[in-house]
Amino acid sequence: KCPSCNKKKARRLFGTGAAIMFKGSGFYETDYRSESYKKSAKADQPATDDDAMLVRVQREDFSIDEELKRVRRRSKRIGGIAMFLGTARDRSKGKDVDGITFEHYEGMAQKKLREIRERAIKDFGVIEVLVLHRYGEITIGENIVLIIAAAEHRAEAFRACQWAIDELKQITPIWKLEHTPEGEVWVEEHP
Repeated sequence: KCPSCNKKKARRLFGTGAAIMFKGSGFYETDYRSESYKKSAKADQPATDDDAMLVRVQREDFSIDEELKRVRRRSKRIGGIAMFLGTARDRSKGKDVDGITFEHYEGMAQKKLREIRERAIKDFGVIEVLVLHRYGEITIGENIVLIIAAAEHRAEAFRACQWAIDELKQITPIWKLEHTPEGEVWVEEHP
């Protein structure tokens, strides 16, 4: 089953002046000019442009060194940094993989990644967290996802980093399609 069916449903327009909002397990229509919509849309946006660079879903590859510098610039109190880098491998479940394509639910994926960043900072007492995931066609060996957690001490950074990648795989609407010699396979589990 293709996971993009919910994306298609979400993209439908319900008429002039309407916007699609996601709530719970369904979508509903709202007038984008209403005060309640403006308040909820504003709350879903990053606080600054710099914050927006700490949470991204992008097609292009990224530089680990540049992303690490971005996090280190946030505070001189940082004493420990933990990083997770996910890359495209050529085997999955004992079968060859030729490439991977990632699809995402635009807007909702970014919102979930911001929530992960904010919760990691609050719940684990870290100073900063960067969460970056690519979409589109990914070649074997290329970068896919990067999590960087920075704290005063290593223990908090390690815990926040592991929690963030585990949570990303559970709640973020990003779907993986593996290209194999036998055909394309949607990956449903989140190891």
